[in-house]
Amino acid sequence: MRNGAGYRADIDGLRSVAVLPVLLFHAGVPGFSGGYVGVDIFFVISGFLITGIIAREIDQGRFSIVHFYERRARRILPALMVVIAAILLAATWLYLPGDFESVPRSALAALLFVSNVGFFLETGYFQGGAETKPLLHTWSLAIEEQFYLTFPLLLILLGRHAMRWRAAVIAGLALLSFAWALATQKNGDGFAFYLLPPRAWELAIGALLALGAVPSVTAGRLREALGVAGFLAIGVAVFLYDKHTIFPGLTAVLPVFGAAALIHCAPGTRMGRLLSLRPLVAVGLISYSLYLWHWPLIVFTEYATDQRLTGWSSAIVIAAAFALALLSWRYVEKPFRDPSRIRRAPLFRLAAIAMAALCAVSLGLIAAGPWPGRFDSRVIAMAEAKNDVSPYRGRCHDSSSAGLPACVLGAAAPPSTMVWGDSHAVELAYVLSRIEAQHGRSLVQYSQSSCPPIAGYDPPGDPRCGKANREALAAIRSDPRLGTIYLAAFWASPANSSDAVLAGLDRTVGQLVGEGRRVVIVGPVPPAPFEVPRRLAHLAAFGRVDEAFNPLGPDIRNAATRVEAVARRWRRAGAAYIDPVAALCNGGRCLLLHDGQPLYFDSHHPSRAGIRFILARQPGNSWTLPPVRR
Repeated sequence: MRNGAGYRADIDGLRSVAVLPVLLFHAGVPGFSGGYVGVDIFFVISGFLITGIIAREIDQGRFSIVHFYERRARRILPALMVVIAAILLAATWLYLPGDFESVPRSALAALLFVSNVGFFLETGYFQGGAETKPLLHTWSLAIEEQFYLTFPLLLILLGRHAMRWRAAVIAGLALLSFAWALATQKNGDGFAFYLLPPRAWELAIGALLALGAVPSVTAGRLREALGVAGFLAIGVAVFLYDKHTIFPGLTAVLPVFGAAALIHCAPGTRMGRLLSLRPLVAVGLISYSLYLWHWPLIVFTEYATDQRLTGWSSAIVIAAAFALALLSWRYVEKPFRDPSRIRRAPLFRLAAIAMAALCAVSLGLIAAGPWPGRFDSRVIAMAEAKNDVSPYRGRCHDSSSAGLPACVLGAAAPPSTMVWGDSHAVELAYVLSRIEAQHGRSLVQYSQSSCPPIAGYDPPGDPRCGKANREALAAIRSDPRLGTIYLAAFWASPANSSDAVLAGLDRTVGQLVGEGRRVVIVGPVPPAPFEVPRRLAHLAAFGRVDEAFNPLGPDIRNAATRVEAVARRWRRAGAAYIDPVAALCNGGRCLLLHDGQPLYFDSHHPSRAGIRFILARQPGNSWTLPPVRR
């Protein structure tokens, strides 16, 4: 980028080092599991370049806050607004009710540069739901603009009243922000990831470089070594971090200080010459547009195809992102960044009109809600299966971690049955409670997310499971009326298929039958490689819904065989086995739909209709299934 200190091609090259890992990580290219750290590199670059411009103009007595925001508007707004308009148009055409409503809300937040706050309140970066949010990546733009809302004013005040303390004050604020990041890095709520206070230190590191707070490195060999070390630090983060890495916080030190080392030491070194190579500089020049376009392209492609990008699909989307980025840079970014082509007054006027129009459209779409009229009624019926869940899921699931008593469902009578398990136990408990209610009985539900019903299962770092399972066991042992215990879990999950987990299941069944309880093990439900209601809705749109099926893979066959073997060992003691695979699958295909009702509400949880279907097709079943109230 050009500034008063002259153009540095190596910084444009560093931009490519920042954007390419992000692109490859999001596109699912193997090996780039930590590519998300590219955003941290962008923060350092931004802090360095913008602070350099502001400080230099303040020192020369010619800084203008209006001119500063004019530059920011030229740089940020045109391409952003084109992308937001395209996203709103595409989502209106493509997104199903239930997915659509979040798009105009996130568009409005992005236009007001508060999307980081919105996404912090809605979802985590790696959590479910992120794959349907085409503006999720704008959280980083919001952080930058929030930083630059007050940072220039701070530099003005320090320049007027405490020039000699300018770098020290910025360093102190950076340390405070870093301490905040360390204090919140393990919270798991997204605060450290999405919000400005724990992120500001990354921009401040770049600012300190621009303010000359870091002594120059004059020794050639040391500069070479620091440049290489910085590049390697970034590489370690890109290739070794993954979605399980606690980030940001202490782990952000590698990409942040790696980028800082390259900014500070790369000029005149081999690393500087490497970063100044034309291909890297060319990518750096279009990096902003590439960042803006790549994520919505990925999200919409995966949404339309109901599958993750792999192989050729990744390559095609990456190529499309580069093509759109080049067009955006050439025909949107460059014209608006040239003051001789578009002067300040017309720029602000156009920006105000465009932002107002997009805000109005977003508000109108928010008011429209899910807008089901965009689709045929059968498409809507398929999509609405995502809501075919227990009406007590919100109140009764995860009750242990919420500190609430377990739910008793069914008739107004003491429970004679317990349904114990993870999230796969929830809809099972509801359907069984309806059956129990027919006979004047009730059941008690003990379900905790990602916690299989195993005595002593207490994974390190997650106290929820140990607590929930201890409470379930205590309830069983304190109430002899609980004659039947259902054990249900996502046995098809790799986390639940280990020898240790299955040995724990066997041990638990042994304990329960030893205490005179009848145990019913619910086997693994075949997971689908897509969101079932969405896939069915997409097929319904083309009149092909009856073609839908779920491939039965060898992993689920193996899981079902091993879980059934546990039930078989205890069959003489009264243990029974419910076999979802036998009910749903024939040969290599598993049903997703029966009598017009989707059997899943996501990719692996059976819907209420799915549970009823599975129970009704067990050999010698004694369940009488009442109709489900809608």
